[in-house]
Amino acid sequence: MSTFEISEDFLLDGQPFKILSGAIHYFRVHPDDWYHSLYNLKAMGFNTVETYVPWNLHEPKKGEFDFKGILDIEKFLSIAKDLGLYAIVRPSPYICAEWEFGGFPAWLLQDQNMKIRRSDETYLNHVSDYYDELLPKLVKHQLVNKGNVLMFQIENEYGSYGEDKEYLSDLKQIMLDRQIVMPLFTSDGAWQATLEAGSMIEDGILPTGNFGSKAKENFANLQAFFDKYDKKFPLMCMEFWDGWFNRWGDNVIKRDPEELRDSVKEALELGSINLYMFHGGTNFGFMNGCSARGQIDLPQVTSYDYDAILDEQGNPTKKYYLIQELVKEMFPDVEIKEPLIKHSLPNQTVKLSNKVALFSTLETLSEKVKSKYPLSMEELNQNTGYVVYRTTVSKDKEEEYYRVIDGRDRLHFYLNQELKLTQYQQEIGENITVPLVNESNQIDILMENMGRVNYGHKLFADTQRKGIRTGVMSDLHFITEWEHYPIKLETTEGIDFSGEWEENQAAFYQFEFIVDDISDTYIDMSDFGKGVVLVNNVNVGRFWNKGPYMTLFVPSGLLKVGHNDIVVFETEGQYKETLQLVEKPIIKTILEEEL
Repeated sequence: MSTFEISEDFLLDGQPFKILSGAIHYFRVHPDDWYHSLYNLKAMGFNTVETYVPWNLHEPKKGEFDFKGILDIEKFLSIAKDLGLYAIVRPSPYICAEWEFGGFPAWLLQDQNMKIRRSDETYLNHVSDYYDELLPKLVKHQLVNKGNVLMFQIENEYGSYGEDKEYLSDLKQIMLDRQIVMPLFTSDGAWQATLEAGSMIEDGILPTGNFGSKAKENFANLQAFFDKYDKKFPLMCMEFWDGWFNRWGDNVIKRDPEELRDSVKEALELGSINLYMFHGGTNFGFMNGCSARGQIDLPQVTSYDYDAILDEQGNPTKKYYLIQELVKEMFPDVEIKEPLIKHSLPNQTVKLSNKVALFSTLETLSEKVKSKYPLSMEELNQNTGYVVYRTTVSKDKEEEYYRVIDGRDRLHFYLNQELKLTQYQQEIGENITVPLVNESNQIDILMENMGRVNYGHKLFADTQRKGIRTGVMSDLHFITEWEHYPIKLETTEGIDFSGEWEENQAAFYQFEFIVDDISDTYIDMSDFGKGVVLVNNVNVGRFWNKGPYMTLFVPSGLLKVGHNDIVVFETEGQYKETLQLVEKPIIKTILEEEL
């Protein structure tokens, strides 16, 4: 039986072991592609894969768990083991990862008295319930149980959030009580304040650092922290950032491959490394995270390409070959191989087959909920997506102004099903002035949840509760008697294309095409405004013509030989009668005046 322990060095079967790890998030890569990505990691000469575990996908509703398909972490770990890869698993309740709500399930927001990431009894009970389901699956894959998991993370970058050591100890004990016996670690920014706040060094738990350059300086900080507590630990960068994430409306961030190679070499000369990301993948569905910037939250894009070692499709970039050469140079005994390469479908045009306005299919798409005042998305037991709020108002004067009070994140205001105005976070609450022609008028407000923050102090702020949270005012009073239509768009179920289509309304568009040989593809959304796309009943993510990404990646595993179906939900009234399937991503350059 193999052993792994942490002393002055990492010891595998009693011998010093250099961890050469790369991050692949199983939940961002189609299961059919796990082998491809993991093989390429091993072929580059690396020996370990690292992954987070997203609580919000595994327990989307309290007490309802999912470990199937793209969430089958056991299968992912088994494929890695079969390829000769060890694993580092980070199951902490919070993962950041530029992921919706940092991995927390949105139903936690229903309890406004509970405090997350603290020694709060209610919160820890939820964590315990989740770990009762998750950890037994991971226990089987520990190295001591003939699996491949070397170590587990307790919390993620906690030193950038709090310093509640009782909370960290509680998490540790929850893990130990559920038979986690492999070494534990924490990861934080590699400077004194975060290490002091987020580590458990006095309990003998390994602190690791997160950084993407200046390894000598950062490892020196980490070593000084060890020395302060008279601890002898190996140096490891748990997240060596080889690229970066992107937000809507910003230019794609790129890192020079040669500079990265030199920075990785500097780190490997001193310690072990986990490249974040090795393969970034895709934020399928509504799982993109959001950056907090003052009063404004800036949502991140669907692609998690990250300018990583493998591109979004999973193919090697120039960075891959440079780091593979570096491994061969520094560790000549390590076996390296040629990577696997995937191909895309040839470019083709797909024609529109059906279209229907949102309001024409609203009753078939959603189950109506009535209440006196508007309910938030969380109060509607909805995690992500959209909500239509509907009410009827009488004409008091020729022109009236309305205000949506305390709404998130973006709204379309319709009067008698005619779009009058769109507001984003910074405009919501301002006057919406409209002429009233009829004696009785229908108001529809389409609210979009654009993603919850994944990092920082706003994690559990009220701003992360979505939809209309206070109410809608006419003149100086709140309007009552509302109908709610939650639009989850997890599937295409309920969309009735037999209804009418109207210009300048949110609408659904169906495209159908035939595939003889299955390969990956990208859908060019340049001619559409904003919304989401579902391929063969699976939500592949958001698009927005702000850019920079104008395409959505579709892995081959979502396609099938023969008939295939694409449904576009578009909110801006901008569409085209054809869609283009293309071989490569299309990236828009954002001009200086647009930024």
